[in-house]
Amino acid sequence: MGTYMALVDVRDTVQNVQKLASVWGDVRNEIHDLDGELLDAYAVLGEHDYLVLFEAPNREQALKMSLVVERRGLDMQTMEIIPVERFGELVEDF
Repeated sequence: MGTYMALVDVRDTVQNVQKLASVWGDVRNEIHDLDGELLDAYAVLGEHDYLVLFEAPNREQALKMSLVVERRGLDMQTMEIIPVERFGELVEDF
């Protein structure tokens, strides 16, 4: 399983903030249906609206999971991430 992070922005003016806050339960279920796992979602103060961490079995599934969020009127910039310990192993010979 790969781990991914996404910076998420709301596309349009939000009419119902409570509905926007509750969308993450549905997103969690749909990601699970795609054999992934929503690890965490955070509201962010600053340039972006949310930070989302999730696992996917491969990049194709990660793309599908990103589309799950995009369907809800959110823009998602997704990046694959690796733990710092694994990065250290990868660059050990350099």
